[in-house]
Amino acid sequence: MNRILLVEDDKSIIENLSAFLKDEGFMVESTSTQNEALEMVENSDFDLVLLDISLAQGNGFAVCSGIKSSKDIPVIFLTASGDEYSVVAGLDMGADDYINKPFRPRELISRIKSVLRRYGKTPSSMEEGGIRLDPVKGTVQKNGKEIFLSALEYKLLLVFFNNRGKVLTRNALLDEIWDVSGDFVNDNTLTVYIKRLREKIEDDPQKPAVIKTVRGLGYKLGR
Repeated sequence: MNRILLVEDDKSIIENLSAFLKDEGFMVESTSTQNEALEMVENSDFDLVLLDISLAQGNGFAVCSGIKSSKDIPVIFLTASGDEYSVVAGLDMGADDYINKPFRPRELISRIKSVLRRYGKTPSSMEEGGIRLDPVKGTVQKNGKEIFLSALEYKLLLVFFNNRGKVLTRNALLDEIWDVSGDFVNDNTLTVYIKRLREKIEDDPQKPAVIKTVRGLGYKLGR
């Protein structure tokens, strides 16, 4: 599980963003000051730092400079929309990416995962119920033997693994896979793809143990 340090002085952002990141499977610690951020980085092992530029005590530029001078930890700046100077200055100091406020949570998660992959800080494979998915190689194995999925089936399974333990509504799944296939994917065809996926990964597709149906809510992988 990846550890993220959130450096932000807006208490509402800390509370809401920390809760969201934890729901996405990250461990999150937070601080609102420059000195404490640098101390936490020095004394703990974080996989990534989310860093606001404006802090009540100190500033994000100094934090980024301090991090990059001592440790190889990726930094993503949270910047005010349209603040081009801050973006350029942050990147010049070694920041790995930036995202403008207000940001869409899903876009932020995508940016985080992309940066973590570049640093080799994401697991090479994920496993649940005898199914092993390797997102680097793009392969899926069932009980040690490779199985072959269509592009949309693979994307669907990857969405479940990336949201392990979380109930996904049908609308959430459609939002994730709509652009994978050239064919139009609607609520009815989603049912067909889930059925096909289960036929390939479940020991008993009639009694699914990997991708479970949560009645009235959606689907879930894992506990």
